[in-house]
Amino acid sequence: MDTTPLTFAPILKPKVWGGRRLAHWGKALPEAISIGESWELADLPLSIEDGRSIIDSGLAAGTTLRRLIQQEQATILGRCSPSVDGGFPLLVKLLDARENLSVQVHPDPAYATAHPESHLKTESWVILEAEPGAVIYKGIREGVTPQQFADAIADGTVIDLLVTVPAKAGECHDLPSGTCHALGAGVLVAEVQTPSDTTFRVFDWGRTDRTLHIDAALQCIEFAPAAPVTEPTIFELEGLRTSLLSHTDFYAIERLDAINACQVPVDPGGAPEVLMTIAGEASLNEHSMPRGCTTLLPATLAPQIMEMTSGTSVLRITIDSAE
Repeated sequence: MDTTPLTFAPILKPKVWGGRRLAHWGKALPEAISIGESWELADLPLSIEDGRSIIDSGLAAGTTLRRLIQQEQATILGRCSPSVDGGFPLLVKLLDARENLSVQVHPDPAYATAHPESHLKTESWVILEAEPGAVIYKGIREGVTPQQFADAIADGTVIDLLVTVPAKAGECHDLPSGTCHALGAGVLVAEVQTPSDTTFRVFDWGRTDRTLHIDAALQCIEFAPAAPVTEPTIFELEGLRTSLLSHTDFYAIERLDAINACQVPVDPGGAPEVLMTIAGEASLNEHSMPRGCTTLLPATLAPQIMEMTSGTSVLRITIDSAE
């Protein structure tokens, strides 16, 4: 295989809570449809509709990422393990919340062990845009019991029991499996997560056309506040600022900010990396990376130089599932 950076056709997901802001992030939105999610890099089981990314350029154009991994696992994943079903071990999205998302939780380890069809899902939100007064909901208030929470779901007051956090552009919020959470209206995020689409809704803001999963959710929720945002570890060298935003058991997220135009060495070194341009424009040799572009660097990609114009910002996502 001719190892080159890979990009994918965005998988656009209509959502009742979605909007139109992803058009300003380079996505060609269908007319008159609210789009909530752009799946930038996805490789989920076939049971998930439109859940597998298709390469959109180069010699492998038209091939799914899954097929490429099946043919060239060592090239794409290197020393990293695939997902449980043999796919890429991350799902990367852009989310545009015009309205509040449902209050939800993903399976915790005990539930996933008892229900093999369900999968753990740890995710992180990097806030890219937030309207004045926008919030996210993250964790349960101290001292709330499962019975109190169940009663609040029944009488429609469950929001009062969630921890409300102001949404600030630039912050990164980690949401491990078992964390009850919701993305608030007016927030646009980059989401990095383990490759699961198992979600249990407990409250949907009066919407009546989507299923709730209250019993399953109550078995998974951790009844405690979520960990607060920590100050990122920042390094600055020769016009480039590097901030470590998140380091979970599954992946790490860094933000690279070009204070001045600069050249950044890029070397996957035997494990794949994902780059998402969130401001300005970057490039790898002939591969252009404008704002909104997500690029997968295969594990065996030769060392490259990434050119970043002044003011460019790139999220660098590495995988911690190495064997």
